[in-house]
Amino acid sequence: MNFELSDRCRDFQERLTAFMEERIYPAETVYEQQLAEAGDPHAQPPVMEELKEEARSRGLWNLFHPDPSYGPGLANAEYAPLAEIMGRSHIASEACNCSAPDTGNMEVLTLFGTDEQKERWLRPLLDGEIRSAFAMTEPDVASSDATNVEMRIERDGDEYVLNGRKWWTSGAMRERCRIFIAMGKTNPEGPPHRQQSMILVPRDTPGVTVVRNLPVFGYTDAEGHAEVLFEDARVPVANLIANEGDGFLISQARLGPGRIHHCMRAIGAAERALELMCRRAAARVTFGQPVATRSNVQDWIAESRIEIEMARLLTMKTAWLMDTVGNKHARTEIAAIKVAAPQVALKVIDRAIQVHGGGGVSDDFPLASMYAHMRTLRLADGPDEVHKMTIARRELRRHATEERDESKELAEQTSRG
Repeated sequence: MNFELSDRCRDFQERLTAFMEERIYPAETVYEQQLAEAGDPHAQPPVMEELKEEARSRGLWNLFHPDPSYGPGLANAEYAPLAEIMGRSHIASEACNCSAPDTGNMEVLTLFGTDEQKERWLRPLLDGEIRSAFAMTEPDVASSDATNVEMRIERDGDEYVLNGRKWWTSGAMRERCRIFIAMGKTNPEGPPHRQQSMILVPRDTPGVTVVRNLPVFGYTDAEGHAEVLFEDARVPVANLIANEGDGFLISQARLGPGRIHHCMRAIGAAERALELMCRRAAARVTFGQPVATRSNVQDWIAESRIEIEMARLLTMKTAWLMDTVGNKHARTEIAAIKVAAPQVALKVIDRAIQVHGGGGVSDDFPLASMYAHMRTLRLADGPDEVHKMTIARRELRRHATEERDESKELAEQTSRG
């Protein structure tokens, strides 16, 4: 198991860190000011376009994409440290065209899209000209079990007709959102994991209504998390991704890499929170001494460093496994990091909030917003409980197999005796 960074990864690390320090961190306040001035939380601040141009000129564009035709072609273990760096700021991933849900949608189109679908939708996404949304979760069913999805996708001649209701449709509120990837049932009577399909739905399709945005702990994300109604929405048959019944397979292919992206960004957020905690503890004085001298605060700092390092090592192991044996054989580790990384980030951010006192829960510091979004990450791409169930089942199967093998060996020994 080798976690040593490649030379090109180190090069990207240095260039990306310089970009963060020179352009991203100074632009965070400007970004928020321009959003406020626009009067629309989903508008595109001019500074973001400036950052995108700068990222492209520095070769820091589409870093996530594993296909060298579309990006630098980094392996998971090479991209993971870069995702961590971008995770330190809420605007960095978009500036480098590496933000969800676009990354997952681009990977779906790369893996499963037709040439026509790639030309019409993938290319503009890769170029940062448009944004996209992912419509899977539904308000009326427990969508942590994807087989519960109820939206119907029915064929009618040369078209598919969509009827259903989605929510937490990430990305749908952006003014540049042009395309949805939607999951629904094409064959409700089929095997549970062959009932679903995925299809491309242009945002302006008649019958598609963006009902509302859903705030996160009172915060409104620029991408937005929309409730969307599909009422007799018709799209061409050519918009189907892969084949009927492939929806569950596609969703698993999409969510594997997406989860590691989320986890490395979470570690980046934890690192920034720890940095803020240390600075605040050293600068504030209570009862005649810096807060940093208090033993409980030192415990928080030490525990944070330990937990971050453990989460990073598990995530890097997962990335290494995905690169060497494939996503399928890294399922346990993918599930494990999706539980561990957000929980570690939440612990560190919570400690940093406490050290900041009242300032920690205000918008004068990024911690309150970071906490809200990290807490949401325990639900996004599957709640903790589903990932724990996946891990437990695999452990139980492994031990059951070992017991059967031991029993078989004992029986053979007895028969020989």
